[in-house]
Amino acid sequence: SSLPKAPKLLWEYKVKEGAFEATPAVVAGVVYIGDLDGSLFALKLENGHKIWEYKIDSGFIASPAYHQERIFVGDYDGRFFCVDAKTGKKLWERRDFKCNHHRGPAASPIAFEKSIIVHFDGFDVQYVVALDQATGKTLWRKDRAFDFKTNNGDNKKAYCTPAVIRHGNRLELISPAAVATESRNPRTGELLWTVRTGGMNSSSRPLYRDGLVYVFSGMGSMSAIRPGGKGDVDKTHVAWSRRRLVPKKSSPLYLNGLLYMTSDEGVVSCNNPKSGEILWAERLGGKGQYAASPIHANGRIYFSSSEGDFPVLATGKEFKVLARNKLDAGCMASPAVVGDALVIRTKTHVYKFEK
Repeated sequence: SSLPKAPKLLWEYKVKEGAFEATPAVVAGVVYIGDLDGSLFALKLENGHKIWEYKIDSGFIASPAYHQERIFVGDYDGRFFCVDAKTGKKLWERRDFKCNHHRGPAASPIAFEKSIIVHFDGFDVQYVVALDQATGKTLWRKDRAFDFKTNNGDNKKAYCTPAVIRHGNRLELISPAAVATESRNPRTGELLWTVRTGGMNSSSRPLYRDGLVYVFSGMGSMSAIRPGGKGDVDKTHVAWSRRRLVPKKSSPLYLNGLLYMTSDEGVVSCNNPKSGEILWAERLGGKGQYAASPIHANGRIYFSSSEGDFPVLATGKEFKVLARNKLDAGCMASPAVVGDALVIRTKTHVYKFEK
Protein backbone atom coordinates (compact mmCIF):
# COMPACT_ATOMS: atom_id res chain seq x y z
CA SER A 1 0.00 0.00 0.00
CA SER A 2 0.99 3.64 -0.39
CA LEU A 3 -0.66 5.66 2.34
CA PRO A 4 -0.79 9.44 1.99
CA LYS A 5 0.40 11.94 4.57
CA ALA A 6 -3.06 12.17 6.12
CA PRO A 7 -4.72 8.74 5.76
CA LYS A 8 -8.47 8.47 6.13
CA LEU A 9 -9.90 6.99 9.34
CA LEU A 10 -12.50 4.38 8.37
CA TRP A 11 -13.43 3.13 11.83
CA GLU A 12 -12.35 2.90 15.45
CA TYR A 13 -13.12 0.38 18.20
CA LYS A 14 -12.54 1.23 21.86
CA VAL A 15 -10.57 -1.30 23.94
CA LYS A 16 -9.73 -1.52 27.62
CA GLU A 17 -6.90 0.87 28.40
CA GLY A 18 -3.78 -0.73 29.89
CA ALA A 19 -2.44 -3.56 27.79
CA PHE A 20 -1.57 -2.40 24.29
CA GLU A 21 1.36 -4.62 23.33
CA ALA A 22 -0.46 -7.20 21.19
CA THR A 23 -0.40 -6.74 17.43
CA PRO A 24 -3.73 -7.58 15.75
CA ALA A 25 -3.93 -10.71 13.62
CA VAL A 26 -5.83 -9.95 10.40
CA VAL A 27 -7.00 -12.88 8.27
CA ALA A 28 -9.70 -13.16 5.59
CA GLY A 29 -11.39 -9.87 6.43
CA VAL A 30 -11.37 -10.36 10.21
CA VAL A 31 -9.27 -8.63 12.91
CA TYR A 32 -8.44 -10.80 15.96
CA ILE A 33 -7.16 -9.16 19.12
CA GLY A 34 -6.97 -9.76 22.86
CA ASP A 35 -7.51 -7.37 25.75
CA LEU A 36 -6.27 -6.95 29.32
CA ASP A 37 -9.72 -7.60 30.77
CA GLY A 38 -9.77 -11.15 29.39
CA SER A 39 -11.59 -10.48 26.13
CA LEU A 40 -10.53 -12.12 22.90
CA PHE A 41 -12.62 -10.69 20.09
CA ALA A 42 -13.06 -10.67 16.34
CA LEU A 43 -13.92 -7.52 14.38
CA LYS A 44 -15.01 -7.12 10.77
CA LEU A 45 -12.15 -5.50 8.88
CA GLU A 46 -14.67 -3.67 6.68
CA ASN A 47 -16.43 -1.69 9.41
CA GLY A 48 -15.00 -2.61 12.84
CA HIS A 49 -18.20 -4.31 14.00
CA LYS A 50 -17.70 -7.05 16.56
CA ILE A 51 -18.37 -10.57 15.28
CA TRP A 52 -17.78 -12.48 18.52
CA GLU A 53 -16.11 -12.19 21.91
CA TYR A 54 -14.59 -14.91 24.10
CA LYS A 55 -14.14 -14.04 27.80
CA ILE A 56 -11.86 -15.46 30.49
CA ASP A 57 -11.07 -14.39 34.06
CA SER A 58 -7.52 -13.31 33.25
CA GLY A 59 -6.05 -11.14 30.49
CA PHE A 60 -4.53 -11.48 27.03
CA ILE A 61 -1.26 -9.66 26.31
CA ALA A 62 0.58 -11.57 23.58
CA SER A 63 -0.60 -11.49 19.98
CA PRO A 64 -2.83 -14.39 18.86
CA ALA A 65 -1.85 -16.81 16.10
CA TYR A 66 -4.21 -17.97 13.34
CA HIS A 67 -3.99 -21.27 11.47
CA GLN A 68 -6.63 -23.28 9.60
CA GLU A 69 -9.64 -21.45 11.08
CA ARG A 70 -8.32 -21.67 14.65
CA ILE A 71 -7.05 -18.92 16.95
CA PHE A 72 -4.30 -19.79 19.45
CA VAL A 73 -3.49 -17.50 22.36
CA GLY A 74 -2.06 -17.61 25.87
CA ASP A 75 -3.26 -15.59 28.85
CA TYR A 76 -1.54 -13.65 31.63
CA ASP A 77 -1.61 -16.65 34.00
CA GLY A 78 0.04 -19.17 31.68
CA ARG A 79 -3.09 -20.89 30.39
CA PHE A 80 -3.37 -21.60 26.68
CA PHE A 81 -6.50 -21.55 24.52
CA CYS A 82 -7.64 -22.64 21.07
CA VAL A 83 -10.77 -20.89 19.77
CA ASP A 84 -12.80 -21.41 16.59
CA ALA A 85 -11.95 -18.42 14.38
CA LYS A 86 -15.47 -18.22 12.91
CA THR A 87 -17.58 -18.54 16.06
CA GLY A 88 -15.34 -17.71 19.04
CA LYS A 89 -16.22 -21.04 20.63
CA LYS A 90 -13.47 -22.61 22.73
CA LEU A 91 -12.14 -25.81 21.14
CA TRP A 92 -9.65 -26.76 23.84
CA GLU A 93 -7.73 -25.31 26.76
CA ARG A 94 -4.56 -26.17 28.69
CA ARG A 95 -4.24 -25.14 32.36
CA ASP A 96 -1.33 -27.36 33.39
CA PHE A 97 1.65 -25.29 32.23
CA LYS A 98 3.61 -24.28 35.31
CA CYS A 99 5.37 -20.97 34.81
CA ASN A 100 5.70 -17.84 36.92
CA HIS A 101 5.73 -15.12 34.29
CA HIS A 102 6.42 -12.56 37.03
CA ARG A 103 6.14 -9.43 34.85
CA GLY A 104 3.72 -11.09 32.46
CA PRO A 105 4.10 -13.15 29.27
CA ALA A 106 4.68 -11.64 25.84
CA ALA A 107 5.85 -14.42 23.50
CA SER A 108 3.27 -15.20 20.84
CA PRO A 109 2.66 -18.78 19.68
CA ILE A 110 3.62 -19.82 16.16
CA ALA A 111 1.97 -22.42 13.95
CA PHE A 112 4.19 -25.05 12.34
CA GLU A 113 2.69 -27.87 10.27
CA LYS A 114 0.18 -29.52 12.65
CA SER A 115 1.69 -28.11 15.82
CA ILE A 116 1.59 -24.84 17.74
CA ILE A 117 4.89 -23.89 19.41
CA VAL A 118 4.97 -21.82 22.61
CA HIS A 119 7.77 -20.32 24.75
CA PHE A 120 7.52 -20.42 28.54
CA ASP A 121 10.55 -18.40 29.67
CA GLY A 122 9.53 -17.52 33.20
CA PHE A 123 11.00 -16.45 36.51
CA ASP A 124 11.03 -20.03 37.84
CA VAL A 125 11.07 -22.36 34.81
CA GLN A 126 12.10 -21.97 31.18
CA TYR A 127 11.00 -24.37 28.45
CA VAL A 128 9.57 -24.71 24.94
CA VAL A 129 6.51 -26.82 24.12
CA ALA A 130 4.83 -27.99 20.91
CA LEU A 131 1.11 -28.82 21.02
CA ASP A 132 -1.16 -30.61 18.59
CA GLN A 133 -3.30 -27.92 16.97
CA ALA A 134 -6.43 -30.08 16.85
CA THR A 135 -6.36 -31.49 20.39
CA GLY A 136 -3.94 -29.44 22.47
CA LYS A 137 -1.99 -32.55 23.45
CA THR A 138 1.75 -32.14 24.04
CA LEU A 139 3.85 -33.34 21.10
CA TRP A 140 7.16 -32.45 22.74
CA ARG A 141 8.49 -30.33 25.59
CA LYS A 142 12.11 -29.30 26.13
CA ASP A 143 13.69 -27.41 29.01
CA ARG A 144 16.31 -24.79 28.21
CA ALA A 145 19.50 -26.83 27.87
CA PHE A 146 22.13 -24.30 28.98
CA ASP A 147 23.36 -22.96 32.32
CA PHE A 148 21.96 -19.49 33.04
CA LYS A 149 24.77 -19.00 35.58
CA THR A 150 22.47 -17.05 37.87
CA ASN A 151 19.90 -17.74 40.58
CA ASN A 152 18.05 -14.50 39.86
CA GLY A 153 14.82 -15.52 38.15
CA ASP A 154 14.34 -12.04 36.71
CA ASN A 155 17.55 -12.55 34.73
CA LYS A 156 16.10 -15.74 33.24
CA LYS A 157 12.98 -14.06 31.82
CA ALA A 158 12.42 -13.68 28.08
CA TYR A 159 9.54 -12.50 25.90
CA CYS A 160 10.59 -13.58 22.42
CA THR A 161 8.41 -15.15 19.75
CA PRO A 162 10.42 -17.89 17.95
CA ALA A 163 10.71 -18.46 14.21
CA VAL A 164 11.04 -21.55 12.02
CA ILE A 165 13.54 -21.21 9.17
CA ARG A 166 14.80 -23.48 6.41
CA HIS A 167 18.58 -23.40 6.03
CA GLY A 168 19.67 -25.64 3.20
CA ASN A 169 17.76 -28.89 3.67
CA ARG A 170 17.31 -28.43 7.42
CA LEU A 171 14.42 -26.86 9.31
CA GLU A 172 15.43 -24.96 12.44
CA LEU A 173 13.35 -23.47 15.25
CA ILE A 174 15.26 -20.33 16.23
CA SER A 175 14.40 -19.91 19.90
CA PRO A 176 15.98 -16.94 21.75
CA ALA A 177 15.94 -16.96 25.54
CA ALA A 178 17.71 -14.99 28.24
CA VAL A 179 21.49 -15.57 28.11
CA ALA A 180 21.46 -17.79 24.99
CA THR A 181 19.71 -18.64 21.74
CA GLU A 182 18.87 -22.23 20.90
CA SER A 183 18.11 -23.86 17.57
CA ARG A 184 15.92 -26.96 17.68
CA ASN A 185 14.27 -29.36 15.28
CA PRO A 186 10.70 -27.98 15.17
CA ARG A 187 9.25 -31.46 14.65
CA THR A 188 10.95 -33.18 17.61
CA GLY A 189 12.44 -30.48 19.83
CA GLU A 190 15.92 -31.97 19.39
CA LEU A 191 18.62 -29.40 20.24
CA LEU A 192 20.75 -28.51 17.20
CA TRP A 193 22.98 -25.66 18.37
CA THR A 194 23.39 -22.98 21.03
CA VAL A 195 24.95 -19.51 21.01
CA ARG A 196 25.39 -17.51 24.20
CA THR A 197 23.91 -14.29 22.87
CA GLY A 198 23.79 -12.73 26.35
CA GLY A 199 21.29 -10.42 27.98
CA MET A 200 17.80 -11.11 29.30
CA ASN A 201 14.23 -10.10 28.48
CA SER A 202 14.76 -10.75 24.76
CA SER A 203 11.65 -9.77 22.82
CA SER A 204 12.73 -8.92 19.23
CA ARG A 205 11.77 -11.75 16.91
CA PRO A 206 14.72 -13.46 15.16
CA LEU A 207 15.09 -12.67 11.46
CA TYR A 208 16.64 -14.97 8.82
CA ARG A 209 17.88 -13.54 5.52
CA ASP A 210 20.68 -14.46 3.08
CA GLY A 211 22.22 -17.13 5.27
CA LEU A 212 22.28 -15.23 8.57
CA VAL A 213 19.98 -15.23 11.61
CA TYR A 214 19.77 -11.89 13.43
CA VAL A 215 19.11 -12.29 17.16
CA PHE A 216 18.63 -9.57 19.81
CA SER A 217 19.44 -10.00 23.50
CA GLY A 218 16.90 -7.59 24.99
CA MET A 219 19.71 -5.65 26.68
CA GLY A 220 20.99 -3.64 23.73
CA SER A 221 23.14 -6.17 21.89
CA MET A 222 22.64 -8.29 18.79
CA SER A 223 24.32 -11.17 16.96
CA ALA A 224 24.36 -12.34 13.35
CA ILE A 225 24.60 -16.14 13.37
CA ARG A 226 25.21 -18.63 10.59
CA PRO A 227 22.70 -21.49 11.12
CA GLY A 228 23.48 -25.11 10.30
CA GLY A 229 25.82 -25.75 13.23
CA LYS A 230 25.89 -28.41 15.91
CA GLY A 231 26.43 -28.04 19.64
CA ASP A 232 28.05 -24.91 21.09
CA VAL A 233 28.81 -22.69 18.09
CA ASP A 234 29.89 -19.48 19.87
CA LYS A 235 33.34 -19.55 18.29
CA THR A 236 32.43 -20.90 14.87
CA HIS A 237 29.09 -19.50 13.67
CA VAL A 238 28.80 -15.91 14.94
CA ALA A 239 29.45 -13.70 11.90
CA TRP A 240 29.37 -10.45 13.87
CA SER A 241 27.85 -8.84 16.96
CA ARG A 242 27.45 -5.30 18.24
CA ARG A 243 26.00 -3.22 21.06
CA ARG A 244 25.47 0.21 19.49
CA LEU A 245 22.01 1.40 18.37
CA VAL A 246 20.32 -1.96 18.91
CA PRO A 247 16.61 -2.33 19.80
CA LYS A 248 15.61 -3.89 23.10
CA LYS A 249 11.99 -4.55 22.11
CA SER A 250 11.22 -4.00 18.42
CA SER A 251 12.10 -6.34 15.57
CA PRO A 252 14.15 -5.26 12.51
CA LEU A 253 13.31 -4.94 8.82
CA TYR A 254 15.44 -6.41 6.02
CA LEU A 255 14.76 -4.65 2.72
CA ASN A 256 16.74 -4.77 -0.54
CA GLY A 257 19.94 -5.81 1.14
CA LEU A 258 19.69 -3.32 4.03
CA LEU A 259 18.82 -3.87 7.69
CA TYR A 260 16.66 -1.20 9.35
CA MET A 261 15.99 -1.00 13.07
CA THR A 262 15.21 1.50 15.79
CA SER A 263 16.40 1.74 19.36
CA ASP A 264 13.85 2.15 22.14
CA GLU A 265 14.94 5.81 22.35
CA GLY A 266 13.91 6.42 18.73
CA VAL A 267 17.25 6.37 16.94
CA VAL A 268 16.67 4.63 13.60
CA SER A 269 19.59 3.12 11.72
CA CYS A 270 20.24 1.65 8.28
CA ASN A 271 22.84 -1.10 8.41
CA ASN A 272 24.93 -3.43 6.29
CA PRO A 273 23.52 -6.85 7.27
CA LYS A 274 26.69 -8.70 6.26
CA SER A 275 29.03 -6.74 8.53
CA GLY A 276 26.88 -4.79 11.00
CA GLU A 277 28.28 -1.48 9.72
CA ILE A 278 25.99 1.48 10.42
CA LEU A 279 25.35 3.32 7.14
CA TRP A 280 23.30 6.08 8.75
CA ALA A 281 21.57 6.77 12.07
CA GLU A 282 19.13 9.57 12.88
CA ARG A 283 16.58 10.44 15.55
CA LEU A 284 12.94 9.91 14.62
CA GLY A 285 11.73 12.66 16.94
CA GLY A 286 8.50 12.64 18.89
CA LYS A 287 7.95 11.41 22.42
CA GLY A 288 7.94 8.05 24.17
CA GLN A 289 9.52 4.70 23.38
CA TYR A 290 9.70 3.19 19.92
CA ALA A 291 8.90 -0.31 21.16
CA ALA A 292 6.64 -1.32 18.26
CA SER A 293 8.34 -2.97 15.29
CA PRO A 294 8.57 -0.88 12.10
CA ILE A 295 6.61 -2.10 9.09
CA HIS A 296 7.19 -1.68 5.36
CA ALA A 297 4.73 -0.95 2.58
CA ASN A 298 5.52 0.18 -0.99
CA GLY A 299 8.89 1.78 -0.31
CA ARG A 300 7.89 3.37 2.99
CA ILE A 301 8.79 2.43 6.55
CA TYR A 302 6.22 3.19 9.25
CA PHE A 303 7.25 3.73 12.88
CA SER A 304 5.07 4.25 15.95
CA SER A 305 5.84 5.50 19.45
CA SER A 306 4.24 4.85 22.82
CA GLU A 307 3.05 8.49 22.88
CA GLY A 308 1.31 8.50 19.50
CA ASP A 309 3.97 9.71 17.05
CA PHE A 310 3.95 7.99 13.62
CA PRO A 311 6.87 9.07 11.41
CA VAL A 312 7.17 7.62 7.90
CA LEU A 313 10.57 7.20 6.20
CA ALA A 314 11.72 6.37 2.69
CA THR A 315 13.82 3.26 2.23
CA GLY A 316 17.39 3.59 1.01
CA LYS A 317 20.88 4.67 1.96
CA GLU A 318 19.78 8.21 2.83
CA PHE A 319 17.62 9.32 5.75
CA LYS A 320 14.43 10.92 4.41
CA VAL A 321 11.25 11.70 6.37
CA LEU A 322 8.15 11.48 4.16
CA ALA A 323 5.46 12.23 6.74
CA ARG A 324 4.75 12.72 10.42
CA ASN A 325 1.38 11.65 11.80
CA LYS A 326 -0.08 11.81 15.30
CA LEU A 327 -2.72 9.93 17.30
CA ASP A 328 -4.04 10.84 20.75
CA ALA A 329 -2.79 7.56 22.24
CA GLY A 330 0.40 5.69 21.44
CA CYS A 331 1.41 2.18 20.39
CA MET A 332 3.57 -0.63 21.59
CA ALA A 333 1.85 -3.04 19.20
CA SER A 334 3.08 -3.07 15.61
CA PRO A 335 0.50 -2.02 13.00
CA ALA A 336 -0.87 -4.61 10.58
CA VAL A 337 -0.80 -3.89 6.83
CA VAL A 338 -3.84 -5.13 4.88
CA GLY A 339 -3.93 -4.09 1.24
CA ASP A 340 -4.15 -0.29 1.22
CA ALA A 341 -5.01 -0.12 4.91
CA LEU A 342 -3.29 -0.03 8.30
CA VAL A 343 -4.87 -1.60 11.38
CA ILE A 344 -3.39 0.10 14.45
CA ARG A 345 -3.84 -0.91 18.08
CA THR A 346 -3.17 1.97 20.53
CA LYS A 347 -3.58 2.25 24.30
CA THR A 348 -7.28 3.02 23.87
CA HIS A 349 -8.54 1.94 20.43
CA VAL A 350 -8.17 -0.24 17.38
CA TYR A 351 -8.18 1.91 14.21
CA LYS A 352 -8.40 1.21 10.51
CA PHE A 353 -6.82 3.83 8.26
CA GLU A 354 -6.83 3.75 4.47
CA LYS A 355 -5.59 5.95 1.66
